[in-house]
Amino acid sequence: MTSNGQASNKRPINVALQGGGSHGAFSWGVLDRLIEDGRLEFAAISGTSAGAMNAVALADGWVRGGPDGAREKLHDFWRPVARNGRFSPIQRTPWDMLLGNWSVENSPGYAFYEGMSRLFSPYVANPLNLNPLRDIVAEQIDFRNVEACHAIRLYISATNVETGQLRVFTPDEITLDVIMASACLPQIFQAVEIDGAPYWDGGYGGNPAIFPFFKANAVEDVLLVQINPILREGTPKTANEIQNRIDEITFNAGLLREFRAIKFVKELIADKKLPTSEFRDIRMHRIDADEAFKGLSASSKVNAEWAFLEYLRDLGRSAATDWLEASFDKVGHEPSLVLSDELEDEPHVKAPKPATRPGKHVLDFMATRKRPGGGQRLG
Repeated sequence: MTSNGQASNKRPINVALQGGGSHGAFSWGVLDRLIEDGRLEFAAISGTSAGAMNAVALADGWVRGGPDGAREKLHDFWRPVARNGRFSPIQRTPWDMLLGNWSVENSPGYAFYEGMSRLFSPYVANPLNLNPLRDIVAEQIDFRNVEACHAIRLYISATNVETGQLRVFTPDEITLDVIMASACLPQIFQAVEIDGAPYWDGGYGGNPAIFPFFKANAVEDVLLVQINPILREGTPKTANEIQNRIDEITFNAGLLREFRAIKFVKELIADKKLPTSEFRDIRMHRIDADEAFKGLSASSKVNAEWAFLEYLRDLGRSAATDWLEASFDKVGHEPSLVLSDELEDEPHVKAPKPATRPGKHVLDFMATRKRPGGGQRLG
């Protein structure tokens, strides 16, 4: 990768980072492994919520010390998240710890937290608008470095409460308030006001936004780091399962719209109905760990134990290693993510889902964590 502003002969790629609470530590692991590998150059990063926090941590560290500085800052950002989490009333029960279950659904603190968020708005339940995560971001991130990071252009998304429209903030606009707006879940936190307008979590409009890349640079490869499964088989039955699936569908809706738009443009380019001189023939790639994430309940997104964050980081590193081995050579030449496999093009007809399985390194990683206490919950 490049030093700040210097040229590189490595393969450029734009990176899109989804949000998802503590699950964002998976993206930390992916970024850590890709930087360590060193064959890719991050031209631009689009981030939402936890993805936004990973993006600014990486940019801050990059300016401080290049690739090594970025890896160090990502670690240094997530460490105080875990330290702060030790004082949270939302903790795993001893039984969950014994079974190696990362869920906190059985925690009395989580039950109280869920009940309060459904009965009372944050303006009533949290009138002082306290947010420990804001203090961590303020302490860990130097936003002057974020603005000065010319090697990697950042785009951070938040949703305008009044218009419902997504706003994408560029590097010279990114502040502490912007990051907190991007991660503002309205059931928990008061809306964040920026330039006189209230903002909520960017995931409602784009998780993450891909369209900023189209005008950012000439790079046509986009790597999506996905932590919210699109497909989850079976009908949810409990109240929590139903709400969790609604959230997943909502936060993936914007992404699927962009998939469809990219696919449509690619088809027009292939049919020579659009000139490549004016339109981008985007090559999509993806790193995920769907099988592992399907075994994690939505409540684990608020589990900030260091052991869990390390687990997710290592899972991300394993998934990135699999992707590098299987798909690195496609960067710059062809997509490794087939968009038609992700979309249902015909109404009332279920699109065939290709048979997939985790890569070797993810399978090896999951195998080491199946034993009690190892942290992996399957099924």
